[in-house]
Amino acid sequence: MAAQVAKRVIVVAGLGNGTGTGASTARVFAKQGYSVALIARGSDIVDKIAQEINTGGGHAERFPIASYSHDDITSAWSAIHAKFPKPEYTIRVALFNAGHGVWKKFLDITPQDVQDCLQTSVAAAFSFARGAILAFKDNDLELPNGKRGTLIFTGATASARGNVTTSAFAAGKFGLRALSQSLAKEFGKENIHVAHSIIDGAIATQRQKDIHDAEWAANDDVRLSPDSIAHSYVYLVNQDRSAWTWELDLRPAHEKW
Repeated sequence: MAAQVAKRVIVVAGLGNGTGTGASTARVFAKQGYSVALIARGSDIVDKIAQEINTGGGHAERFPIASYSHDDITSAWSAIHAKFPKPEYTIRVALFNAGHGVWKKFLDITPQDVQDCLQTSVAAAFSFARGAILAFKDNDLELPNGKRGTLIFTGATASARGNVTTSAFAAGKFGLRALSQSLAKEFGKENIHVAHSIIDGAIATQRQKDIHDAEWAANDDVRLSPDSIAHSYVYLVNQDRSAWTWELDLRPAHEKW
């Protein structure tokens, strides 16, 4: 059983600056015995996280892409299958954590802003999900949980609620949530678990720490821990088929609803 767990693979798309949800999820799952396939734009962060995991005794492979276009994402999936061939490896988890943020008043938003938000949060999510679903459909049921794979999408407050400066960002996140719900209904019948996570609050990434003061960074009541989010994703993956979560809503204790 230990050898089987060690050869499970998680594919993580979207690493930000290496201090947020994507990178934490890669590290946490590596410690759970998963091999990790890392997808992100550019090679610097991909190289850094892969080296960190491998130096720590885990197994990570890097798959940098130039953009979140359909062609680049499809090429990444082909490379992942080549690096993690069956029957030695089985892709069991896929996380789409990529995003593009635009926070502007409506009349200041440009057509390119809209295109960038929809390309990353919607079009790229479709392409990534296609690769994940095809990989999972080729899997046997994993016992005892009875699933072929788990696909997780990282959402935001804007997935369910727009605001004065989030029209472009929320349009993309609403679309991501709708995609997740549609896939959950279509592929749950094939024992493929699809889940969406609303992240309602600021995550303690390095970027957020630079914006806020040290008191904020040290206060667990007011910010989300990337590692805690990652452990919530482990919880989703370990759910058995009798009780699956489609949407998980995460926020710090003192966040305004």
